[in-house]
Amino acid sequence: NKYSCVLLQVLGFEVDTVNSVQFSNHTGYAHWKGQVLNSDELHELYEGLKLNKVNRYDYVLTGYTRDTSFLAMVVDIVQELKQQNSNLVYVCDPVMGDKWNGEGSMYVPEDLLPVYRDKVVPVADIITPNQFEAELLTGRKIYTEKDALEVMDMLHAMGPETVVITSSDLQAPLGNDYLIALGSHRKTKADGTRITQRIRVESPKVDAVFVGTGDLFAAMLLAWTHKHPNNLKVACEKTVSAMQHVLQRTIKSAKVQAGEGNKPNSAQLELRMVQSKKDIENPEIIVKATVL
Repeated sequence: NKYSCVLLQVLGFEVDTVNSVQFSNHTGYAHWKGQVLNSDELHELYEGLKLNKVNRYDYVLTGYTRDTSFLAMVVDIVQELKQQNSNLVYVCDPVMGDKWNGEGSMYVPEDLLPVYRDKVVPVADIITPNQFEAELLTGRKIYTEKDALEVMDMLHAMGPETVVITSSDLQAPLGNDYLIALGSHRKTKADGTRITQRIRVESPKVDAVFVGTGDLFAAMLLAWTHKHPNNLKVACEKTVSAMQHVLQRTIKSAKVQAGEGNKPNSAQLELRMVQSKKDIENPEIIVKATVL
């Protein structure tokens, strides 16, 4: 939330933040302390907004959650907010797990999967799963780009107009030093015909483990799809290019702090958001998307 919030504010959005957790630091460190918000506490905060009649929003963005009742409450709130504003766009990063050395594993309780699949994704407009999460949601493995496109079609059929698989272990045409992301935007025209725009983005891999990049990606995509609503190609180019600027600046700074030959630690790898303000506001396009 720390990263998402500052990014959206820099790009001109007014943000009301609900911290699903209040931790001393992110969980990439060896230790953390703090509190987890439960569904009753989330409901209480929302009731306060409702009583003051300020529960009208253009966007809702959600990320890391560990509790099924909390997630179910989010769905109830999103549905109510969509009654207040039928044009509301819900951007959901369905954070469940990832792949390490080719093996996928969940880092949230497994009972969150059916809630995401059956309740959350159907009310979402934009979703940003990684490859492992897209496979979990559809029950289908991705081995080729064709598989990925079919999985994105399955996810569209569940509800969302825009699906971006933020990272995958597919072989990039540019080589092993690149990471593939795939995007699909499906729109139904007034006459009932459907148009689908699909893109592939290959971005250079950065040799470090960062925390918060998924949150950054989802918030960035929200902002750039808002500014380019019918051009997923440009929105993804700006999103991934800005991400590259932030990550390159972070790794450069972390290596200097760590000193010659030392591996940067979690504190040194905290994303350099403030230092990247200009790149966030107006990213130089250094990563191009291919229309499929």
